[in-house]
Amino acid sequence: MIDPDLVRRAVAAGIAPVYQNWRGETVEVSEETLAAILAALNEVPEIDPRRRTGGARTTAGAGTDGAGQEAGGGGQPPVPAGRSWGFTVQLYSLRSRGSWGHGDLRDLADLAAWSARELGAGFVLVNPLHAAEPLPPISSSPYLPMSRMFVSPLYLRVEDIPEYRLLPERDRDRITHLAAPLRARNATGDLIDRDAVWTAKRAALEIIRTVPLTGQRLAAYQRFREREGSDLDDWAAWCALAQLHGPDWRKWPDSARDPRSGADVIASGRLGAQPDFHAWLQWLLDEQLAAAQHAANAAGMDTGIIHDLAVGVNPAGADAWAQQDLLVPGLTVGAPPDGFNQRGQDWAQPPWHPQRLAAARYRPLANLFGAALRYAGGLRVDHVMGLRRLWCVPVGMPPDCGAYVQYDYDASIAALGGEAAAAGALAIGEDLGTVEPWFRSYLADHGILGTSLLWFAREPDGTPLRPEHWRRACMATVGTHDVPPVPGFLTGEQVAVRARLGLLKVPEEAERATAALMLSRWRAALAREGLIGAGSDPDPAEFTVALYAFLARTPAALIGVSLADAVGDSRTQNIPGTSDEYPNWRIPLCDSEHRAVLLEDLPSLPLVQAVAQAAAGT
Repeated sequence: MIDPDLVRRAVAAGIAPVYQNWRGETVEVSEETLAAILAALNEVPEIDPRRRTGGARTTAGAGTDGAGQEAGGGGQPPVPAGRSWGFTVQLYSLRSRGSWGHGDLRDLADLAAWSARELGAGFVLVNPLHAAEPLPPISSSPYLPMSRMFVSPLYLRVEDIPEYRLLPERDRDRITHLAAPLRARNATGDLIDRDAVWTAKRAALEIIRTVPLTGQRLAAYQRFREREGSDLDDWAAWCALAQLHGPDWRKWPDSARDPRSGADVIASGRLGAQPDFHAWLQWLLDEQLAAAQHAANAAGMDTGIIHDLAVGVNPAGADAWAQQDLLVPGLTVGAPPDGFNQRGQDWAQPPWHPQRLAAARYRPLANLFGAALRYAGGLRVDHVMGLRRLWCVPVGMPPDCGAYVQYDYDASIAALGGEAAAAGALAIGEDLGTVEPWFRSYLADHGILGTSLLWFAREPDGTPLRPEHWRRACMATVGTHDVPPVPGFLTGEQVAVRARLGLLKVPEEAERATAALMLSRWRAALAREGLIGAGSDPDPAEFTVALYAFLARTPAALIGVSLADAVGDSRTQNIPGTSDEYPNWRIPLCDSEHRAVLLEDLPSLPLVQAVAQAAAGT
């Protein structure tokens, strides 16, 4: 029997001693786990007084008043009045003839404009564009960033920077030479090489930085620096320090580990021009993000770009350095075992400290939402359940040895809703997995859409959920970046890959039988709707079109169309529970034969047109 005093202390700290697993069974958390989580929570230092007022950043709408109300500012996001569909895309994977071996913000603008004008799309949902390391090696995962407050310069289109056009011809020729080998890779199905891309782009950007800013350009940059305040100072200082000492602040000299040193380090001049260089990059990204949203709206998109907010950050990175008093380094966030990830998940991210976040009146969370929504028509919050509770695992334990840590969801949802309302943008919560029905209703009552995934939408008897039983307040998709595109399910590749990587807890044949049953049920459901012939065995393209036509028959407010599905790719972008065993987050957009598909190719692909028409219900 678990020590009742330990249980009492755990509950007082917001740690749940029991939970319901994906099968609906009650699981008791071990004493070892409870004790380790309690110890980790108590090791976080006292909160930095700056956090009580949120630092210098000005956000769209969240705020605290004199009475000390939580961040949020009131109001609810708009709920779509009609039906809208749009592409969901891992932007790095979408290359064009002009991009440098890695999708960029010009590619995003062009995809949005083309899909709106030619196909009637209402939005484009992208992966998190969060900032990574300032020097190679560059982390691949968009969901394990160095900072969620800022954007990766990998997404810059170098030639769109105004100062590029002011360079002498010899410097533009140098930049063209840097881009040439990366553009040659665009025509291949080779994996994305972020290190090569950033090495070339950084060299080009350092050339462009030699052009002095004057007049209105200088004034605009200065306004940006003032608007971003201490957050930008911290990011710029961390980047410069990371170039000296490496990208893990936990291994830095003691004098550099103090998160309050950002502005002081910059003011001292000890790091030279490097902090200014990294601040300048963020200004350029700010401009190109604004241009992408403008292009989307100008082409007729009501919503435009929907950005994605990762659930956490790299414990070695800038946010973890600047927010040491708000994050818990002895814990890592993840997910308990479920039907698809049977060993649980460890996302290698420190969670917010619930009491410290409350002491800061949830302002850091509101600032995060506000930054992500600045040039967005919507924001998808990854693992929105994390605003209520996070599955926390003591560092060093396996992911199934965790417990849920509770947060003040009234405050966190108010922060999200308030910022979205101020921006006039949609708020979407990724509420897949083990989520209590009441919380989905709570989100809907506060104007926050959910996420419904076709593969896992089932009636109580296990058959596919009928179209009329789907909820309206959601974005409906066939899959996600963590499951294969449609051909991967249809061919059984998703079972073979997980078996090869040792991720199954049941025999491979049993898993294949389960997958075959699911596909059989979906064929029957599609036949019942008249979308395929009864008893037919459609090929991957026909099956893909039928699935999106099925989604169009649901009442879902938004339908997200995976661009990978639309071009016939079969490979999963990410397999949870793996790192180097699989090329996560490095797979370029390709067709069924693994041949590169560029942005310019999309208009000529019949499957893209057919899937778009199916999603639009035409």
